[in-house]
Amino acid sequence: MRRFSPVAVLILLAACAAAVLVFALAAGSVPVRMTAVWNAMTGDATDTATTVVRELRWPRAVAAFAVGGLLAVAGALMQVLLRNPLADPYVLGLSGGAACGALGAMLIGATALVTPAAFGGAIVSSMLVFGLARGDGAWSSTRLLLTGVVVAAGWGALIMLLLATAPEAQVRGMLFWLIGDLASSTHGGIALITLVVLLLLTLPLARDATLLARGDVTAASLGVPVRLLTIALHGLAALATAIAVTVAGSVGFVGLVVPHAVRLLIGNDQRWLVPASALAGGALLVFADTLARTIIAPAQLPVGVLTALAGVPVFLWLLRRSGS
Repeated sequence: MRRFSPVAVLILLAACAAAVLVFALAAGSVPVRMTAVWNAMTGDATDTATTVVRELRWPRAVAAFAVGGLLAVAGALMQVLLRNPLADPYVLGLSGGAACGALGAMLIGATALVTPAAFGGAIVSSMLVFGLARGDGAWSSTRLLLTGVVVAAGWGALIMLLLATAPEAQVRGMLFWLIGDLASSTHGGIALITLVVLLLLTLPLARDATLLARGDVTAASLGVPVRLLTIALHGLAALATAIAVTVAGSVGFVGLVVPHAVRLLIGNDQRWLVPASALAGGALLVFADTLARTIIAPAQLPVGVLTALAGVPVFLWLLRRSGS
């Protein structure tokens, strides 16, 4: 497949992200004209349109962009580490651990603890996978992948147990969060800061990560500290996934489809792939979330439903194109 200039792709993705953010501020059950959006973001107006844009749509759009970027970067890192273009941020059971923590907090009525419980569950899942995968030997992509699948299955069983024992009044909210929902996200700023920090930490490692994608032996022969780099990238991917799941629940396919699509456009150089994935993932989730709250307005759909419905055919198409 034809490759494009990474700089041109980055510029195009940045422009698309800006356009999608403006669209998110204007579209909804109460349409807002572009002039009103501009006045709301740059002036001191206090009318209804300004309140809707500043207090409702802007924080949600920021959260969606940050979560999409985090999932896409985590997906790119996981695909490097596991040498598998089908890997995604949830492959190590991180999503299941976070979901169990959050649903447990919801079940006991501790709504203030949902966020820390989700984050704690993701970290516990990561520690379980790394501990079990290591055993008496060394880590390998195959051991990590298989251990992650088993741990994820265990979390899935616990999630079904929690849903089965939850009161009917709580089941709907728990299901929405489990599918992936940004309607009540309140930590978009934290997620955005995490995304920026993640990029700052990942980019200096990008050159070595590109070599690591060719295999441990090749990377080691070129002077890459394989073990330390593997631990660092796994830690960064776990952090990104944990924060994303904490803010928006389990939003699927963004971390799988976006890095794969970007790789087809610009290649596997992580120095370009990581920031391009962050922009593309953020723009995609903002667009999907805008549709989720607009299609059947004033009612809203969980954004995870739209990403899954769109992700399946898009990924199949990408696989067909990459194999042609």
